[in-house]
Parts: sequence; C-alpha cells; structure tokens
Amino acid sequence: MGEGGAGILFGVTVPPGRGGRSLPGGKTGAGAALTLAVCFWVILVWRWDRVVAAPGAGLEERLALATLILMGMASLTWAWWWRRRGRGVGGREGPWAGALRTFGENRMAVVGVAGVVLFHLVALLAPFLAPYDPAFQGDLLTRRLVGPSSQHLLGTDPFARDILSRLIYGARVSLSIALLAVSIAITIGTTLGAAAGYLGGTVDSLVMRLVDAVLAFPRLVLLIVVVALFQPSLTVIILILGLTQWPHVTRIVRGEVLSLREREFILAARALGLSRRRIIFRHVIPNVLAPVIVAATLGIGDTIVLEAVLSFLGLGVQEPIASWGRMVSGGREHLLGAWWVATFPGIVIVLAVMAFNLAGDGLRDALDPRIRG
Repeated sequence: MGEGGAGILFGVTVPPGRGGRSLPGGKTGAGAALTLAVCFWVILVWRWDRVVAAPGAGLEERLALATLILMGMASLTWAWWWRRRGRGVGGREGPWAGALRTFGENRMAVVGVAGVVLFHLVALLAPFLAPYDPAFQGDLLTRRLVGPSSQHLLGTDPFARDILSRLIYGARVSLSIALLAVSIAITIGTTLGAAAGYLGGTVDSLVMRLVDAVLAFPRLVLLIVVVALFQPSLTVIILILGLTQWPHVTRIVRGEVLSLREREFILAARALGLSRRRIIFRHVIPNVLAPVIVAATLGIGDTIVLEAVLSFLGLGVQEPIASWGRMVSGGREHLLGAWWVATFPGIVIVLAVMAFNLAGDGLRDALDPRIRG
C-alpha cells in the first residue's frame, strides 16, 4: 500500500506532497492515525460498560475516559493534518521538518516511539484495560500462584492478585516516577549548565566543581543511602532520583552553550543591551533544547531501571502500590516454582527501557545536523 493508500482513515486520504516530495514520515503519520482509531473503537466496544460508568466514578476513571476521547479526536485530527500538509508541501524544507523526515526513515526509532506511546496509553487507560483491581486478592487457598490461564492471562502472585492488572497499573507508577524525576533533573541541569557556560568565570568553576562532587559518589550507593535515611515514598524516590541525575545534563548543556555564546545572534543581543537573564532564557536555552530532549529520553530509561532496583531492594515503592520493580522483588523467592511472578514484570521493564533508548537514539540522529547531513 502506498503513502496515499496507507492514510485512508474515516474517508480521509493522506496524499504524498507535491513535486514528488513525500511528507516527513508520511507513512508513519498515517499508520499512527489509523492505529489510534482502531484502538479507540476496540476499547470502546470491549469496555463499553466501564466507559459508560466512568463519568460518575473516580478521578482515575475520568482521566481514562478523557484519554480515550482524545485518542479518537487525535486520530481524526492527525489524518486531517497529514492531508493538509500533503497539499501544501513544497519549496524549501525547514530544519524541524528535515529532522522529522530523518526520524521517520529510522524504523527502529519509530518502533521505539510507538512503544513509548503504547506504554503511556496503557498507563492512562488502566481502568479500562485491567481485568481486575490491582489490589484485589482472590482465595489464597485456590488462586495463589496460579499459572497463566484464561482467567488470569499472566497468572497470579503470592497474594492471589492478578499479575496482568498489576503490570498495567504499575506502568502508572514506574512511568510517573521516571518522567517526574527526569523533569527535575532536566530543569536543574539545563539552568545550571546554561548559567555556567554563558557566565563563565567563578560561576562556571563553582557549578562544575559541584558536578564533579556529585559524580564522585557511586550513584546507586548514594541512592540507597539517602533513601534508607527517609521513609520510602513516591515523593522521596522522585526527588532523590531527580536530584542525582542532573550533573550529566549540566555537562551537556554547558558544552553547547560554550559554542553558542560567541555566535552572532548572541553578540547582537548583548549589543542591544539585553540582560543576561533574558539572553540565557530567551536565546541560549531554546537553542540547546535538541541535546536536552535526547538526554531526557535516554534518562527516562535509566530512571526506570534505577526505580526498579530500589523497589527490588525494598527501598522503593511499598505495598500495596504496584510497580514493576516491586513485582520483580515479590517474585524472586518463587523463581523455580512460579516463574511468571518475576518474569513478566522483568520483560516489561526491558521492553520499556528499550523503547525509550531506541527513541532517544533516533532523536539524536535526527536532531544532529552532522549526522542528518
């Protein structure tokens, strides 16, 4: 099926651009819109009873309903946008369009983004997708450590809880911790790196010595010690992971800013009398976002692993909250007799980290003009 045929969605066709130029990621965009539409209708029909009851239920159910509605709207909007772009493409290609085209041509990167989107949709739609309540305990005499079956697709854990349901709800916890922790790290690292690279002198020396001091400690050991000093909670884990990840971002941003601060547009901003703060936040930081985005994407996978390690050691998320690392920890005593308890959460962790790493590698290749050519 060609680019135009692949984009047929609710009667909307996504044609190729004029002059023989195809849209950046045209097949990818059309396929994504079609996939969203199919998922929307499958969930709507399959879980109609839960969808109807969602408006009067709790916050989680209303959030899932809003996500489902946005999926349907996004599929239509995406198809319409690609059709409009197809009619108007022509002339010189902008840098972001070129990056999008390069990214769309990288199949592994597209697979990674698809995986990232899938994991987030599963987390947001958990009330519609999970077969059971993640904290529901069945009969311990008959339903404990039951293998995969038609009633429990991935089996049950030592407390007779459905593993598939806990995996789906665990995506919320693990992904939320990773996203919030990386957001903290990116904010601190970008601000300090931009200030150190642009101001130089004493500020640069102080920031880089602080970076060296943080990096001098083994990160995992530092995490274990700090978390052990406090009562383990989601807030503590997020803060600790975020406050130990920023030095790498600081180094990346500082290096980019050092190459930017003598550029013509920065010199022109100085000549116009703009304040240092305005130059940093309005002109410097926006021009270093590409490597920051890549660092954030790769950092999320790293943070998922660290959260899983802490939970495995009993210093992370506590029962009865479901997280992937905690589920692996709960199954380590049953690896021989009930392999599914720890195996399936471990596989999910590997797939999630691979998805974020593939997406990060694709972004790095697409946003680097030396690689893109």
